[in-house]
Amino acid sequence: MSFVVVPASYVYLLRDGSGGTEVLLQLRRGTTYMDGHWAAAAAGHVERGETAYAAAQREATEELGISAVDLRFEFTMQRTQGGEPIDERVDFFFTARSWTGEPRIVEPDKAGELRWCPLDELPDPMVPHEAYALGQLGTDHRYLSHGFDTD
Repeated sequence: MSFVVVPASYVYLLRDGSGGTEVLLQLRRGTTYMDGHWAAAAAGHVERGETAYAAAQREATEELGISAVDLRFEFTMQRTQGGEPIDERVDFFFTARSWTGEPRIVEPDKAGELRWCPLDELPDPMVPHEAYALGQLGTDHRYLSHGFDTD
């Protein structure tokens, strides 16, 4: 049996808040996936001929209106959704603490809200694999898996 591997890049903007590190999240709305859940403020599929790094930069500009994002590669996640109608996924996660411009919702048909959230107090509900990824920030892990029987 063959399958398709779909690559995506995620950008977590981080800042120091009064209670520790905060991450900028968006409330998904008007999409076909996980509407009503909190997720990375910028994320999307890697396009044909594009690197994961370039996709992260592009998504940050398209979704948040920012540029010159100082990306730091965190880890890659291989994931599946046992029995669900999705293809296999490979996700590239980046963080950034420096960028040009003020993050804002550029695609209001896909995002209902942007919010800075403490990493240790994430809103509910979160997209499950992203909640897992955020819990792995600051570790030495470079490869994660999600949705497999061995997780």
